[in-house]
Amino acid sequence: MTSDVLSSPQPTVPLDRKTQLSYGAGEVCSEITGSILVFFWLFFLTEVVDLSPGQAGSVLLIARVWDAVLDPLVGWLSDHTQSRWGRRYPWMVVGALPLGVSFALLLWAIPTASVTWRWLWACAIAIVFYTAYTVVIVPYSTLGAELTATYSERTRLVSVKAAFSIASSIIALIIAQIIFGIVEDEVLKYQIVGGICGAIATLTIWLCVWGTRERFDAMQQTRQRTVKAPSLPIAQQLRMALSNRPFLFIVGIYLCSWLGLQVTAAILPYFVVEWMGLTEQSFTQMALTFQITALLMMLFWRRLSGYLGKRAIYLWGIPLTLAAQLGFFLLQPGQTWGMYGLCVLAGMGLSTAYFIPWSMLPDAVDFDELRTGKRREGVFAGLMVQIKKVAIAGTIFFISEALELSGFATGNVGVVAQPESALLMIRLLIAPIPALSLVFGLLLAAAYPLSQSVHAEIMLKLNAQRQQPAEVSD
Repeated sequence: MTSDVLSSPQPTVPLDRKTQLSYGAGEVCSEITGSILVFFWLFFLTEVVDLSPGQAGSVLLIARVWDAVLDPLVGWLSDHTQSRWGRRYPWMVVGALPLGVSFALLLWAIPTASVTWRWLWACAIAIVFYTAYTVVIVPYSTLGAELTATYSERTRLVSVKAAFSIASSIIALIIAQIIFGIVEDEVLKYQIVGGICGAIATLTIWLCVWGTRERFDAMQQTRQRTVKAPSLPIAQQLRMALSNRPFLFIVGIYLCSWLGLQVTAAILPYFVVEWMGLTEQSFTQMALTFQITALLMMLFWRRLSGYLGKRAIYLWGIPLTLAAQLGFFLLQPGQTWGMYGLCVLAGMGLSTAYFIPWSMLPDAVDFDELRTGKRREGVFAGLMVQIKKVAIAGTIFFISEALELSGFATGNVGVVAQPESALLMIRLLIAPIPALSLVFGLLLAAAYPLSQSVHAEIMLKLNAQRQQPAEVSD
């Protein structure tokens, strides 16, 4: 017996294609902006804004820490929001436009201003952007649990989200590839990319709201007798969330996966241009190779997960990426085809990191509801995103400081010869350091306690609990 059987009652509206595609469209907002930032922003700040690696890293650190502080607060507030649009949608609708506008401004450079003013401008706009980003993305991240009722529905919906995530990254890279090939002005080309991607981010969030409302309303009617927003203080809720053992494993797996991915992505343009001696356009082609491979492999992993389970898929996929990272470290200038081959191998493995952790999160929410009688999707999603952002902020700051300490020369990248110490640091950051993070993720996945059969038992108990008379909301 599976958890699909045990998770009745079912909503009157099925998890149809419109709901899945509309939910996936919301991921476009997150990933089309996130991809541009992770692949280009550090590069943009050092080579266009002409900040030192340390100054650029401090901008990213300040923005990410501010962003992370807001995550659990927005999650808690969205859990307690009451409106005719539900708890999540008002935040998404209102925050979408500021998110798009501020993202466009992130890629505006002021070359005539002093270094201090350039740094302050970058910090201020980054804080505005990440405030809007949190207001939109944390409520959006809770919808995976609120739109689904069964184990297989969640895997299916999150895999659609993951496919949109990779496709959005591909779209962002294609946009950058086209604009970089047409526009020669170093400042203007980033402004155009920022404007286009910011507009897409705003429109796709509004599309997500429109397309998922019917299913969301049906799910809320199904659960209204049993699911209530908890009224405990946010600090106590966070402590309870952190006492959820499966959730801690999920956070660890997610964190290790994305640290490995984002460290590699942030250093990739430096690796391609400085170590391999290729152009900026070669970097976008390399990134596209990785993302297209990951998108295609998503279909394979998704089908296989129905037979093997989520944990096994992760354990099968990540070792492929570890092998690719070893190859990157050994790669020599001129071995261009080998570089693309390693990109394919890395994409095959890391495609599992896009959807496995988030497909596990609703299971931890179910475990929490069984223990406490409350559903707190917003708190869990906010806390998960917060931990990831703090860790990534610290990691990107570490990368920038490592580059600066290695003697990396800023300005006119690919023209100024880099010292051997900087080239060695770039190679260490492309392979051994992120590989260590992925190894820890594998260990956590191997020990993850909620298998499909265990989750089925949880749903059996939870459905029995839900059939009891509803408590008076406090």
